Amino acid sequence: MIKKFRLSRKTKKKLKKGLWLYPSDQKGNSLNARPATNQQDHNAYKRGELRNLFDKRNSRKKSKEFWSKLNKEILISDQVLKEYVNDIFAEEYRVSSYRILLEAKNSRKAIIAYHNFINAYELQANGESSFSNICCMSVDYAKDLLKEEKLLKKRKKARKKRR
Repeated sequence: MIKKFRLSRKTKKKLKKGLWLYPSDQKGNSLNARPATNQQDHNAYKRGELRNLFDKRNSRKKSKEFWSKLNKEILISDQVLKEYVNDIFAEEYRVSSYRILLEAKNSRKAIIAYHNFINAYELQANGESSFSNICCMSVDYAKDLLKEEKLLKKRKKARKKRR
């Protein structure tokens, strides 16, 4: 019998916050990691190989300038968004990524990930190649935020029904 990967509630909660990255390669690109749900990523976290993009102590780009660039509020048409997604993602990921970003655009909680995607794409288009990874990670972040938002709505409905 294979033992399931389990973490304590507090540890899992801590690890779900932020975006975890493996060390950068020669081009400055990093792989995304999920130490709260993946055993291999968790082992890398324990060895100290991962860094949290949102943790000011561990990030190389944690300046106010960096986040002011990414969090700048900007809205674009859905057609332009589709062009951005088609430019960044492989064909098999385009439809799902586009739908996630459209849903994030209309979400109060996940709109920050939408802004991060657009701003990172525009920075990447202007020649800063390391921002293409942030485009991909912002879609993952939007997906997580949307799941969280749906869970909260579901819990609120359940509470109202009990009353």
